Amino acid sequence: MLHIYKSMPESMVELSLATLEKGSWIELVNPSMAELQKISEITQAPLDFLSAALDDEERSRIEIETDHILILIDIPILRSKNNYDTLPLGIIITTDYVITVCLEVNPILAEFYTGNSRLFCTFKKTRFLFQILYRSAVFFLKYIKNINRQTDEIERYLRKSMENRELFQLLELEKGLTYFSASLRSNYIVTEKLLRLRSNSQLQHLITMYEEDEDLLEDVLIEYKQAIDMVQMYSHILNGMMDVFASIISNNLNRVMKFLASMTIILAVPTMISSFWGMNVAVPFSHNPFGFVYVFIISVFITVASTLILWKRKMF
Repeated sequence: MLHIYKSMPESMVELSLATLEKGSWIELVNPSMAELQKISEITQAPLDFLSAALDDEERSRIEIETDHILILIDIPILRSKNNYDTLPLGIIITTDYVITVCLEVNPILAEFYTGNSRLFCTFKKTRFLFQILYRSAVFFLKYIKNINRQTDEIERYLRKSMENRELFQLLELEKGLTYFSASLRSNYIVTEKLLRLRSNSQLQHLITMYEEDEDLLEDVLIEYKQAIDMVQMYSHILNGMMDVFASIISNNLNRVMKFLASMTIILAVPTMISSFWGMNVAVPFSHNPFGFVYVFIISVFITVASTLILWKRKMF
């Protein structure tokens, strides 16, 4: 899927390849090889730069050529309620264009569509790049906070649960935090390297930093650092919770088994006595008209005594 956008004074317009202009933003989402080759021919961007983000195992990095820079970062993705993942996003800066490549439609780039066209300019390439990095950091923080809220919600169920479903949900959240931790660290390194590139005079035609741009990039570093700290803290909490609640579930099951064992003993007492008096032999009170009442009283007495003994031993 291919989209081309360009900022205008009052709005952002979508262009086609036939009307492509300098200062445009070219967005590629799960592109075909034909689309990649076409964009490579038009923009002169290396084909390996354009296809780098199509490998979901690709690591975050920066690659520099004379007229092109590839910035590859990981962005957070919410696949289901408890399933968080990361996805590579490639940003290629050329002399005339900004190109983004990703395997899926994602909420980070969706922030820059027509509804928010006044928040950025496609021809201000450096600031646009830093705004994408900033939005990715914001979404990392947003999803980390969501994970914390979901953890609190699952905790309330686990306090009374004897099932493994909630533990599996916690495991999914822990996996998401693990992915976030690795991605945030590599993104932080990439952002630091971008900050160092401001002194490289050979890249001034590609990345030109003004004071506001440097402030924005420093904000990105701060957000990434905060997200890294939050991921570490919540990961430790989640690991501890899983161990604790695994023990709680086991303890709850033991309590139920202990209760059932106690009830079995109590119900076995009258059954056993009834069995004795039901044998086809001579038994006490067999000729007594009140024999049934006597046997019933004896059963109740022994049952109550057994119940009291078990209760004192805290079997209930």
